[in-house]
Amino acid sequence: MDAKAFCPGHITGFFEICDSEDVLSKGSRGAGLCISLGATSVVKLNDSDRQEVSVVIDGKESKAEVTTEAVKYILGSSRFKVEVSTTLDLPQSQGFGMSAAGSLSSALALTHVLGQDRQRAFEAAHIAEIRWKCGLGDISAIHGGGITIRKKPGLPPRGEVLRIDGAPTVVLAVIGGRLLTRDVLLDANKRRAINASGSGKVDALIRSPTLERLMILSAEFATETGLAPEEILEAMKRASRVGMASMSMLGNSVFAIGDVSGLETVLKGFGRTWTCKVDTEGPRIL
Repeated sequence: MDAKAFCPGHITGFFEICDSEDVLSKGSRGAGLCISLGATSVVKLNDSDRQEVSVVIDGKESKAEVTTEAVKYILGSSRFKVEVSTTLDLPQSQGFGMSAAGSLSSALALTHVLGQDRQRAFEAAHIAEIRWKCGLGDISAIHGGGITIRKKPGLPPRGEVLRIDGAPTVVLAVIGGRLLTRDVLLDANKRRAINASGSGKVDALIRSPTLERLMILSAEFATETGLAPEEILEAMKRASRVGMASMSMLGNSVFAIGDVSGLETVLKGFGRTWTCKVDTEGPRIL
């Protein structure tokens, strides 16, 4: 038995860390974009006398702790051999939500094969993301696609996600080396800076929910928190001449909207670029 699923990537522009004893209520408030580049996973399920999980990402065997944990959550105590093969459209650890997309596409394909409710796939991926500290709100945001405002932390229905209409073209650029979300989330000073800047911005966007406002607040957040290094700030500055740009949280990368060809020209001077759309469909079986 096998199934194939796609999950969009997700970019966070700004956020606030929200802790809770209940893992399904834990996560973040924030805002961002679900994008048409993401992860495609094929899951094969075979009977076995014990539980086995193997994961291949982009053709290479991987520990893939987040995907493995999500798969095991769905399996429970059942004995199956599960083989996961995931293809990523974008690099990992660059703020594009590839870890979330990989684990959720795998979880969704597995629940489909097992005949389980798709909400169990979201729960599995959210719990794994939180426990491995590779993200806080990606799964919640990806839940329904689109341009998102995470009004209340946690996985829906515990969490609450609002959406802004639109599906603009987005230009992405990777400018520096990988940035591990876990390292940022474990840094007490960075956590304080994130929450000091992020909390009010979520409320401000709820009052005036437009994509332009999201981009302005995101750029302010990148600067105020000190998360954006000089090269990112310079790329944002130059890109702002032909559009609006900010840092993808959390990665050494930039996302931008506006004059697409102009943005591509500017950002190619800083690193590798990709062009995509906002994904309004959300995760789906293929």
